Amino acid sequence: MIINLPYPTLRAFEAVVRHSGFSAAAEELGISQSAISQHVKSLEEWLGQELLIRGVRKSRPTPEGEELAQAIVEGLGRISNVCAQLRDKQRMDRTIVISCLPGFAFNWLFSRLLHFDIAHPDLSISIATDTGERPFTGANSDIGIRYGQGAFSDLSVDHLMGERLFPVCAPSLLPRLYSVADLAHHTLLVDENLPYGDASPTWDFWARETGQTLPEPLRTRRFGQANMVTQAAIEGLGVALGREPLVIDALREGRLVRPFPQIARSRYGYWLICRPEIRDRPRVQTFLDWIKSEATSQPDLPPPTDWGD
Repeated sequence: MIINLPYPTLRAFEAVVRHSGFSAAAEELGISQSAISQHVKSLEEWLGQELLIRGVRKSRPTPEGEELAQAIVEGLGRISNVCAQLRDKQRMDRTIVISCLPGFAFNWLFSRLLHFDIAHPDLSISIATDTGERPFTGANSDIGIRYGQGAFSDLSVDHLMGERLFPVCAPSLLPRLYSVADLAHHTLLVDENLPYGDASPTWDFWARETGQTLPEPLRTRRFGQANMVTQAAIEGLGVALGREPLVIDALREGRLVRPFPQIARSRYGYWLICRPEIRDRPRVQTFLDWIKSEATSQPDLPPPTDWGD
């Protein structure tokens, strides 16, 4: 049988024992010292036992009081832990953690998350940017967005979108870009973190795939992240090799333009990955369906802009 225990009184008594006094216990619980004293007195009367040896500066428990205080700590502590776990589970059931490449996060994903929030107000998205250099384990995130050719062993893999490559620049640079040969008079903005060999989406790859000849020597400026390359191009610091998902919004908004018509199709693309055992969880499936829909409805690539337009 479970006794109808006076839980507020038990909690007050445990605080007095832990703090060795009534004043600190009252401060912790946010009630008056006289209320604490009354709780302890009523508990002693209810049990028919003296629980505290009261002193001028400190109070200490009797052996019976010590035994009761320890039981309260163990019992209420266990209850507190279980409640915390249940609250954390509720937060986890509502939160989707996405591990995403910085360039893709800043240039494509962030601007679209408002659409998700409006469509799914009961769910919350948390973004953890990751360079993708280490294998995805799913230990700290639900879904990974990775760049590559889709070879992610032991994971559930969905293709998100491919990638097309073409030069882009700020509109202010157009009057000095009649042809590819004019790149000799500009700084080429380069992403130095593309360790994919000859198939890397680089200026040389674009030139080979489109039959162009890059002028020599080339003046380059290198950056450690794709989003920095895009931002540098928007600021007019040079001409970048645009990677379609990362520059499509800037092109549509007129912050970037295409000076030349030649387009190369990249050998790489963007992939959604997660642990197979969580693939069919409702919140994971909801995000996967949403982001694939966003990728499918991405606007068309604007045509190249003639310098005289």
